[in-house]
Amino acid sequence: MEKIVDEIVQWLQERVKEAGVNGLMVGVSGGLDSAVVAHLIQRAFPDNSLGVMMPLNSNPNDMVHAKKVIESCGINKLTVDLTETHQVMYESIQNQLKQKNEFKEKNAQLAEANLRARLRMSSLYAVAANYNYLVVGTDNAAEWYTGYFTKYGDGGVDILPIVEFTKQEVREIASYLGVPDEIVHKDPSAGLWEGQTDEEEMGTTYDKIDAYLKGEKIPEADKEVIEKMHRRTAHKRNPVKQFNISK
Repeated sequence: MEKIVDEIVQWLQERVKEAGVNGLMVGVSGGLDSAVVAHLIQRAFPDNSLGVMMPLNSNPNDMVHAKKVIESCGINKLTVDLTETHQVMYESIQNQLKQKNEFKEKNAQLAEANLRARLRMSSLYAVAANYNYLVVGTDNAAEWYTGYFTKYGDGGVDILPIVEFTKQEVREIASYLGVPDEIVHKDPSAGLWEGQTDEEEMGTTYDKIDAYLKGEKIPEADKEVIEKMHRRTAHKRNPVKQFNISK
């Protein structure tokens, strides 16, 4: 584990040098993945790393956990409350759609949730410009393969240091780094709406996805869910398609 962490830290340092920037930053949600990334970037750049907390109608426990992450790794911190900004923006969009009688209630929850993720990422890049930092992503192997992230939201980042590690491997790294146990073992949630958990929304578990990625046998129903998610979200992992004029 020491070797793995050292390699990630060195990789982070190389990416900063390559980009010609000053350091690294991450949005700290109170979840496992962002906790691991916060610890890693603080190790890579003790004096030039930043953890940004962005409450937005958030579960109070998540903000408590986010603060514990900040304290556990000693990273520089910033809080940007996006609750009012999000409310004004989404209500404005809704009102315009309703005036055209084209508002689709069935799509509202997902649209509102994805706007949260994209507003957070826009905020991170505004802060990053101030410090001349890279924005570091928190997707793990399971999330990346299934596309369980918001395009141009939490998927809109500069670098992905833990994308090749399964959820269980991320937990093991977290324990080694000293992430508080209550965060290591909490139910994963993107915090998109009240009571939301990743596994309920996906229809399978991280353990099953991890096993699938390692080539292990899993129930056929879970395999179908995973493969369907992978196919449906291919556009999130691929570059934007470009028109090429025939010559």
